[in-house]
Parts: sequence; C-alpha cells; structure tokens
Amino acid sequence: MKRRQFIRFGAILGALSLVDKPKASQAIGQSFSGKTDGPLVLSTWNHGLAANEGAWQVLSKGGTALDAVEKGVMVTEADLTNRSVGVGGRPDRDGHVTLDACIMSGDSRCGSVAFLEGLAHPINVARAVMERTQHVMLVGAGAKKFALEQGFETAKMPIPEVKKDYEKWRKENKDLFKKPEINHENHDTIGMIAMDANGQLAGACTTSGWAYKMHGRVGDSPIIGAGLFVDEEVGAATATGLGEAIVRVAGSHTVVELMRQGIAPEAACKEACMRIIRKNKDLTGLQCGFIAIDKNGNYGGYSIFAGFNYALRNNAGEALIDAKFDRNW
Repeated sequence: MKRRQFIRFGAILGALSLVDKPKASQAIGQSFSGKTDGPLVLSTWNHGLAANEGAWQVLSKGGTALDAVEKGVMVTEADLTNRSVGVGGRPDRDGHVTLDACIMSGDSRCGSVAFLEGLAHPINVARAVMERTQHVMLVGAGAKKFALEQGFETAKMPIPEVKKDYEKWRKENKDLFKKPEINHENHDTIGMIAMDANGQLAGACTTSGWAYKMHGRVGDSPIIGAGLFVDEEVGAATATGLGEAIVRVAGSHTVVELMRQGIAPEAACKEACMRIIRKNKDLTGLQCGFIAIDKNGNYGGYSIFAGFNYALRNNAGEALIDAKFDRNW
C-alpha cells in the first residue's frame, strides 16, 4: 500500500464513531466488516481506491449515489494500465475488445450493455439505456448504434501494447479454452456500490471480461442480479471473479435477499461464496468475491480464495481491505 493510502487508513482507525469499534484496531491487511454513518462507497480490487476517489468527489458534495457510482467507475474505464476494464482491456480470442456494464438505483431502475465495442465509457451507455429507453439491456451492434446516436465518446481498442500482448498470446497458446486465473492481475471487473448522505443506494459494474474469451461471451458484470443488485429496502451487492459461476447462483441478488432475512453483509457474502463452492466440483481458478452494504450502513465482503480485496471510502478516509475467506471448506 502506498504511503498516502497508509496515512488515510490511519484516519479510519482513529474515527471510531464511523467504524465499528471492536474491529477498528485491526492491522492493515486483516479482514473486517464495519458500520459507517453518512456517505459510503465500496468497490472491488485495489483499482477501487482511485475509483472511490472519483465517486467521493460526488458524495462529499451531497451528490447522489447514482451519480457517484457512474463517475467512480469511469475512472477505471479510462485507466489505460488496467487490463480487465475499459479502453485498456484485453481482447477476446478473435482480437476484439468487448465491453459490458450495468448500473442500478435503489428504486430498481437499471440499465445494461453487453458485447459493446468501440465506446470509451460503457457505463454512460448503460445509464442512458436506463433513463432514455424503455429497456433494461442492449447488446452488440444495437448497443453501439444507440450509443453513437446518443453522442457518447468512442475509443480505438485494443490499444497498441495490448494488441502486441494479444499477438504474442495467439502464437503461444493452442488451448483457447483455458480457465483464467482470477487474481490481482486479472480482476475481471470493477464493481462499485454506494450510499449517499440521504441514505440512497446505487451500484455500477463494468468490465472488458475474461481475457481471450470466446467471441460473444458475456459474463456476470452486465447481468442485473448476478454482477450487481440494489434494493433500497435492503441494501446493495456487487460481484467479481469468474462470471459464469456467479451467474449460476444469481450471486448479487442472493446476497441482497440474504440481507433481507436479517443476515449481516459479510455473512451474506460468505453464503453466496459457499453456494458457488457447493455447486462446482472443480474449483481450480474459480475465484469469486462479493461486497455488500445494507440500508443501515453496515458493510462487508467475502471471497472463495485468498487474494480478493476491496476499497472503502467514507468520511473518515480510505482503506484497502483484504476480504475474508474460509480455509476449511
């Protein structure tokens, strides 16, 4: 963790009124869940720190959670060093960078795009689907046509360094169906959930997906209920990891419904992970993680294997948190 991030984490430890007191004294790198008052944003993986800063620029000025999550994930979409989201993302096995994204507010309004090529910010297009059409999801050529008609920014992909890596991969890999390793090098998404000062909830999810996937493949990230789900009566959840496994258990919806039953966010995320474990005989490379916020400001995360972390930003500062996982399953 960078020195600036370490200092800001110290602010969280000192603000016991904003972070659950029994957990606040834990060391950096240990997992914890907590509770916060006021605005809150969580996002997946270490690139979530920068994304959270983008969201916080909205939340700290009294803006809405919906605006915050859109602005936040745009930071990651524009990061040319990120190989699993946005313009810098890796292509499919045919050399096409195809993008997926969705956005959802607490009142169940939602929008989604999938298999979208050539657009700089798919999350903007997803929000436009929500607000300017009667639909929830547009895909492929239809999604691109809509985006261009709406005047959204285009971008050329893959970028040169990614194209070079792709050409090298094609020469070296005969097994085009190899399972990915989902870890800090292959995040497979950024998911973000937020609560604003008025207690409103929203979430966003965006990705370039599984590197070197089959042309046409869509994972969990743009699927409402799989990669993202928000319900103002309960809370919000988002997922990351191997999308096929998350889709099969309607992962984020599962987390929210468990919270509806009174289960705490971290425990709800754990149960979603356990369901994936129970339903898959081969867990090789099958990393999945969830993060969640309930309507009272409690938050937490969980993953199948070690290595998943998520970023927190609230009035006290920021932190990068290692999610808990069960070593005994």
